[in-house]
Amino acid sequence: MGSDPIYYLEVKLYFCTISSMSFKCKICGKAKHSGNSYSHSHTATKRVFKPNLQKQRLVLDGKVQSVLVCTSCIKSGRVIKPKA
Repeated sequence: MGSDPIYYLEVKLYFCTISSMSFKCKICGKAKHSGNSYSHSHTATKRVFKPNLQKQRLVLDGKVQSVLVCTSCIKSGRVIKPKA
C-alpha cells in the first residue's frame, strides 16, 4: 500500500491542497523574498527572508476571519480586531 505510486500521488495531492493560504500578509502584502547568505569567506548561498507573520482574527469586509498578518501591521494599528 505504501509503495503503490497511485497511493503516493493521492497523499501528495492531499497534503498540497491543505496549505492553500499563501505566506503573505493580508493587509500590506508583505511576502517572502530570496537573497544570499554570506559566510565568513564571502561564499554566497541562496536563502529565503520570511516576514514575521502571525495568525490573527480580524474584521475583513464586515466578517470575522482568521488570517496571516505581519507584526508591523499589528503594531501600527492597521488591523481591526473583533469586539470580544
